Amino acid sequence: MNSSATGRADCGPASGERVRVVEVGPRDGLQNEKQYLRAQVKIELIERLATCGLPVVEATSFVSKRWIPQLADADTVLSKFRRREGVAYPVLVPNVAGLERALEVGAHEIAIFTSPSDAFNRKNINCDTDESLARLAPVVAGALEHGLPVRGYVSCALGCPYQGDMPVADVVRVSRRLVDMGCGEIAVSDTIGSGTARAVREVLRAVAAEVPLPRIAVHFHDTRGQALPNVYVSLEEGIRIVDGSVAGLGGCPYASGAAGNLATEDLVFMLHGLGLETGIDLPALIETARWISAELGRAPASKLARAGLPKRLG
Repeated sequence: MNSSATGRADCGPASGERVRVVEVGPRDGLQNEKQYLRAQVKIELIERLATCGLPVVEATSFVSKRWIPQLADADTVLSKFRRREGVAYPVLVPNVAGLERALEVGAHEIAIFTSPSDAFNRKNINCDTDESLARLAPVVAGALEHGLPVRGYVSCALGCPYQGDMPVADVVRVSRRLVDMGCGEIAVSDTIGSGTARAVREVLRAVAAEVPLPRIAVHFHDTRGQALPNVYVSLEEGIRIVDGSVAGLGGCPYASGAAGNLATEDLVFMLHGLGLETGIDLPALIETARWISAELGRAPASKLARAGLPKRLG
């Protein structure tokens, strides 16, 4: 039974259950890295991640080249990498122009974003929350018209760098609006890594009262070291879609102090330790984390890529 219906947390996921891990490193990870990578390196990263068994690899973003120069080569990247059967490669689009660009080079799935924070939206896209939702409606409609699934990110759901704590009711309202537009999946996102287990549980229960639980994902940044505990609470609440970023890449260019996303390899290590299935080759993922970190000229941010697997698991 859904924990939101019982008023208490479930005992947790059963061994053998499957969790779908969404890899966001090539998009959300690289967009805030200072080191610019050549398109060919990005293409190789996407292909390596798919080979590791990740079912979803968010490939790039069709945002303004002026504001996110690290992803200015989105057209080249999306049109050149080799697609692996059974893997989804969504791309982020902020507006109708971005959707048109993505469609021209063969996008099969898109993601959009907004926030319940008016201040964050004004800083990010120069409009308040309601206006951002109005702008997104034709984007979603256009994607659905072309048969593309749409994911909606609810940014700063656990806190905003400008407004502070987010009222839970506002997070629910935005999530519901995105579903009503036609988003098939809602990613409740802790963009600045300020959420704690108690707050995550409260938000997820409230959102799950309005959005079907199988359509809710979680997206955590590890700014304050709470990402894995927050994932565990999410699993207790019935969430089975979790985002990660290989090597802990990334952050948010519009949220000062937002450290990298939860490292995918650290996430998968925990999931496998709980007896959950992911279909991911963890040693290959660790090797990919070390490779992309070397390309960026630094050590991996993840614990697992630094320490490696225990000998019994290597």
